[in-house]
Amino acid sequence: PGSDISLFQAWGLETGSPDVIVAVTDGGAQVNHPDLAANMWVNTDEIPGNNIDDDNNGFIDDVNVYGFADNTGTIAPDDHGTHTSGTIAAVTNNGVGVAGVAGGSGTGDGARIMTLAAFGGVGSGGFGESYVYGADNGAVISQNSWGYTGPDFVEQSVIDGIDYFIAEAGKD
Repeated sequence: PGSDISLFQAWGLETGSPDVIVAVTDGGAQVNHPDLAANMWVNTDEIPGNNIDDDNNGFIDDVNVYGFADNTGTIAPDDHGTHTSGTIAAVTNNGVGVAGVAGGSGTGDGARIMTLAAFGGVGSGGFGESYVYGADNGAVISQNSWGYTGPDFVEQSVIDGIDYFIAEAGKD
């Protein structure tokens, strides 16, 4: 008692909003998961699968966002990235899996998940870039559930990316 998030009381005030975009830097979320698909952020300026950077942002086919680790618009689903995304925005009241903290009322009106896969199918990387992408594309919250393998070491590109996100997120 007193250490929980009082979710039922919070849902009395707000269940989520599609205007809130959460950038999840992690392994890729399963974008077609029945508990997540309705609340995934979609880059509507891209044409899926045409191998062209339609919106000229430097990323090809980043429709369901980008696999920074694998340098591809095809997201490699990851259990951890899917789990963290579900904790945030799994659709509520649909009888599937779990209910996300900001998953909406059950009609696809929850917060949007922008999956930024810094852990991919073949490696990891692109952490700094992921923060810039999130800020430049409307994310207002950055969720991170990962850490470094050793103490006192952080790449400068990650620090710069985080600083950029803090300064630029939500400006549009």
